[in-house]
This record gives sequence, C-alpha cells and structure tokens, in this order.
Amino acid sequence: MANMKAMAVLLMALWSSFILQTAYGAGECGKTPINTVALSLSPCIGAANNAKATVPPACCTQVKKVLTMPACMCAVFLSPIAKQAGINPAVAISIPKRCKIANRYAGKKCGKYIVP
Repeated sequence: MANMKAMAVLLMALWSSFILQTAYGAGECGKTPINTVALSLSPCIGAANNAKATVPPACCTQVKKVLTMPACMCAVFLSPIAKQAGINPAVAISIPKRCKIANRYAGKKCGKYIVP
C-alpha cells in the first residue's frame, strides 16, 4: 500500500514538473528535472524505506546511471518529492553500497548524511 502511495506521489510530481517547468538551465541532474530522475528510481522505493530490504536489480541499474552525477543522486534523496513519497534519506543513501557499487562516492556528504 505504501509503495502504491509513493508511486502515485512520484507520478504526480513528474506530471507537475512538465506542467510547471520554471527552470530551463542545468541543475544537479543536468537538464533533466529532479522529479523525472526520482521517477526513474521508483524501483528503489522499498529499499529506500527499509535498510534490511533487498535492493531490486532494477533499482541498482538506475542508481548506477544516476551516480554518473553524484550531486543529482543526493538532490533526489533530499528532494521534496522524496519526502512526500516517505523516503528515508538516511536509508536511501545506503542503496549504492547495498547494490555493491564500487564508485559510489563513499565518505561524501549529502545534506547531513555521509555516503557509506
């Protein structure tokens, strides 16, 4: 049930980002709106709320893509849309390690969190 709510919030945010686009320059995620990147990480919702949950392979694949821009990953985990979806940033920040991604920028700050 929580996953359905989170998916609905992400879909609404994506729709809103297309309707209410106000920024045309590059941000943390390049020219891709953060909400679009957040939607691409929807397979990670369960793992982002439960540190003991198995991270799905589809999540790890998307995380690897987003990690090409580490500031983007951080921005997504700390975004209002992630908060609305009930994402726990302290748990979400551990997903790259749980995916066994070697180049995950361990030790870097993401808000008040440190990437494990």
